[in-house]
Amino acid sequence: MKIMPCPLNGPRNISEFVYGGELKAQPDIATCSDKEWADYVFHSNNRAGIVTEWWMHSASAYWFLAERNTVTDEILRTWDPAETFSMPTQPASRE
Repeated sequence: MKIMPCPLNGPRNISEFVYGGELKAQPDIATCSDKEWADYVFHSNNRAGIVTEWWMHSASAYWFLAERNTVTDEILRTWDPAETFSMPTQPASRE
């Protein structure tokens, strides 16, 4: 049984996860060409070696990043996207 360490839920069976694709820079949707957008959406580098990928824990719908060696299929580390991206903060509620 293969185990993936989920940053939110801890070690879980790999069958609980859905692959979301490689992490790659999104082109500016206001200025990119149709070809650039199609390349972003439909093509992946698919290279051998260590890649960063999006994964989702299907039971909790939690998205996170994983670094995986595509040659050995070893999961090297997983982390919350907030560690990589600055997440917008929610405005304070007015109660």
